[in-house]
Order: sequence, then structure tokens, then C-alpha cells
Amino acid sequence: MNQFWDNVYIQTAANYSVVLLCIFLFLAIFELVTKYKNWEEIKKGNLAVAMATGGKIFGIANIFHFAIMEHKSLLLMVGWGMYGFILLLAGYFIYEFLTPRFKVDEEIQNDNRAVGFISMVISIGLSYVIGAGI
Repeated sequence: MNQFWDNVYIQTAANYSVVLLCIFLFLAIFELVTKYKNWEEIKKGNLAVAMATGGKIFGIANIFHFAIMEHKSLLLMVGWGMYGFILLLAGYFIYEFLTPRFKVDEEIQNDNRAVGFISMVISIGLSYVIGAGI
């Protein structure tokens, strides 16, 4: 059975499948903590929400990129990916806290593209910092 898991094609398919599931799960968690419905807003053409959501997707995928590169075990990769996601989520709350003059969620929901862009860049930037620590 070990020979099965040592196959690079099997490892790639396993990593891909697990990361895809994690992205869906983590996006659902982000959906719970934001005051707007991501996919409804994107369907309406809200570019700020699309940018913020795209940044989250990229951030999550990038964290898993680093986790896959550093940990050959699927379980370790998922564990570090989850830990990285928790840090990324904490970064989201810190961003909201550090902007007391306006509510980030409300601005993004109102299609404030500047706030959506900064949100995207924060998610992407933090994913590199988190990934470097993994």
C-alpha cells in the first residue's frame, strides 16, 4: 500500500482533491463571518466582493502551496493548511479592527473597489508571510 501513496500522480491527485475541499470549506467559513453573501454579490457584478473573494481563494491556495512543499504527509499538509487559514482569518478580523472609520464588510458590499482591492492584497500578502512560516 505504501507504494500506492509513493506514486507522484496519486500524491498530486490527493493533494488537489483535499485542497479543493478545504478551499470550499474555508470559503464557507468566510461566508459566515462576512455580512454579505459572496456569491450573490458576485452574481450581481459586485467587483469589490469578487476581488476580496479572489484574494481569499488565492491566499488559501498559496498557504496550501507552502504546506505541500514542506510536508509530504497529507495529514501534516492539511493540518498546516488549516493553521494557516486560521491565521488568514485572524488577519481579516485585524483588518476590520484597524479601520475604525468605516466597516470593511459594508464598504465591500457597497462595491467600494478600493476597499475590495486592499482586502485582496492583504489576503495575498498575508498568505506569503504565513506560508514562509510553514
